[in-house]
Parts: sequence; structure tokens; C-alpha cells
Amino acid sequence: MAATDSLNETLARGDIAADMSGIQWITAGDPDPRELTQYLQQRGARFITITAYELPPGQGFSLEYLWDLNGQLLGFTVHVEAGTVSSVFDICEAADWIEREIHEEFAIEFAGRIYEPLLLREGDRPGVNLHEVAP
Repeated sequence: MAATDSLNETLARGDIAADMSGIQWITAGDPDPRELTQYLQQRGARFITITAYELPPGQGFSLEYLWDLNGQLLGFTVHVEAGTVSSVFDICEAADWIEREIHEEFAIEFAGRIYEPLLLREGDRPGVNLHEVAP
């Protein structure tokens, strides 16, 4: 049985679809990053990164989590509407730096964690990469 078949059965959340680059995307609903991180860690998957991008005004952000499971790239997308998402750092220490970077650059709060500054100086506000909408 392929790793993605097992993942589908365990999560019971829907389909996994490959994109043109061969990444297998978990496409079901609004995934819980903590649940998926725990599941993937238990199966020996290696965390690769989180990519953040701002959606059109008023629509929030998307975070794409990318993992390697036995040479197969697996990804899932989390929609962040209210500016807060659960941190996975306590489950997967490799997520520390990228969560801190996303917090500083996009002002997204990763619930359940404390941030040590990376690039910001004392008194600087997170969100240096946010697009300001002209009135």
C-alpha cells in the first residue's frame, strides 16, 4: 500500500491529488496542521517548509506545509482568515525558524508559542511584508 493510500485511510478527510510537479496535496477540507504534523511525524516524514502568501484583501493568508515521506513530497494548505493558526513547533522543532519568519513578515500568530526575534528590532511591529491597501 502506498504511503498516500494509508494517509487517506487514516485521515478519512478526502482525496490526495498530485499536481504537475508531483507533489501529493492533501485536499480535504480545512486541515488541522497539528493533527497532520503528528500523523506525518509518526510515519517518519521529514518537515521541509511552510510557504506563506497573502490572499486578496479581506481574504487572509494561505500557508502551504511541505513534507517528505520516503522520497514523496506531501503538502497541505491551511487558510488563515483571522491571522492566527496553531503552531506545530512543539511537535516538530524543525518548524521553529519558518514559523518565526512568517510571524515577522506577515504578522500571522502561531498560537501556543513565544517568539524570539529573527530580523525585527525591539519595538518593530510584525508584518513587514504585508501589502498596505490605499484608502
